[in-house]
Amino acid sequence: MTDQPAATLPLHRATLPNGLRVLVVPDPATPAVGVAVHVDVGFRSEPEGRTGFAHLFEHLMFQGSESLEKLEHFRQVQSAGGIFNGSTHQDYTDYFEVLPGAALDRALFLEADRLRAPKLTEENLRNQVDVVKEEIRLNVHNRPYGGFPWILLPPVLYDSFPNAHNGYGDFSELEQASLDDAAAFFDTFYAPGNALVTVHGDLGEHGVEGTLALVERHFGDIPARPVPQRPSFAEPVPGSERRQSVTDAHAPLPALAIGYRVPDPTTDPGGYLAHTMLASVLTDGEAARLQRRLVHQDGSVTDVSASNGLMGGPFDARDPDTFTITAVHPAEVSPDRVTAAVDEELDRLAEQGPDTDELARQSARWTAALHREDDRVMFRMLGLGARELLYGRAELALELPARLAALTTSDVAAAAARLRNAGRAVLTVEPASPGVAE
Repeated sequence: MTDQPAATLPLHRATLPNGLRVLVVPDPATPAVGVAVHVDVGFRSEPEGRTGFAHLFEHLMFQGSESLEKLEHFRQVQSAGGIFNGSTHQDYTDYFEVLPGAALDRALFLEADRLRAPKLTEENLRNQVDVVKEEIRLNVHNRPYGGFPWILLPPVLYDSFPNAHNGYGDFSELEQASLDDAAAFFDTFYAPGNALVTVHGDLGEHGVEGTLALVERHFGDIPARPVPQRPSFAEPVPGSERRQSVTDAHAPLPALAIGYRVPDPTTDPGGYLAHTMLASVLTDGEAARLQRRLVHQDGSVTDVSASNGLMGGPFDARDPDTFTITAVHPAEVSPDRVTAAVDEELDRLAEQGPDTDELARQSARWTAALHREDDRVMFRMLGLGARELLYGRAELALELPARLAALTTSDVAAAAARLRNAGRAVLTVEPASPGVAE
């Protein structure tokens, strides 16, 4: 791959005495300012026996804090005309808000207050366990293809608890979560040295130096605590194909997911991104390889998609991560027929690569999608903060269009060949037989 151009936004970094990292990215053209806190803990770091705890704790962080009662954080943001939320990923949890530039001081106070001391009470814990359980019922248990493939595929492809377990959580383990568990989780993972604050957008009269001073004022008195050493989650690539089948009481048609391991984005970013482009060549748009063959020509599937990364976009997780191909197909079509067609298309790409026009079309789709996403300060801020936390290079977010455009047909061919030469996981989903109780 060619050298990438310098970032198009100025990036200013600092570290407070308590270890908190700070990224300030001014953009006067943006009529708002965003503040995000990224914490270096995702569901891969949660303790065994406490599946879903990272996500549960994200909920707890919205239940009041040292200075604010429950719901007051919400009122403070909304009264300023802002938005807010949080999310849990494989390797990080984020909290963010976007407000008019004049409300920057308020946003920093709100985020610092809960990072300093969220309101951890038995009442809040029990209430949020019930909320998370209801979320799981809604998104997994009571909907067709719930948890497919991000919950169901990893246990087939991976062996270790961090990589294979259900990050949404098991009901019995969520119910057993204690206030001591919550306090220990906060003390361990929410140390300021394990977090990053990103400020992006219209800094107004504060400027960069004034914004750094505001961050110091609000976050600087949070006591430093030991920062956990992140273990390696590496494990060997499967040497052969692994298969598993599950029954889905709500699925109208059978489905399958194929999972492969992808290159380490830290040590092989070019090979990693080639898999991102491969996914697009396979399924993005009506002219994509698998769309054209499986949906339009063969009629062997009703829907097909591919993705480089179990959750999120490029560079959203550390190694190991997963390349997935999913398809929904009629009952009379066997899973083996679908996987055989996938293998044939991968073999063709491995031998010939995509043609120049095909690659250019997918590169243009990516460029348009990335620029469209970056039009919103929230997505731009979250992308910068996540890459800074995970890789120490927020620039990765800004370089993505150029990096993807620099990929060649040979790069994509090599990615296809890599998938064909490694072990994989195949998960099949079967609808429940008529009359089977849900």
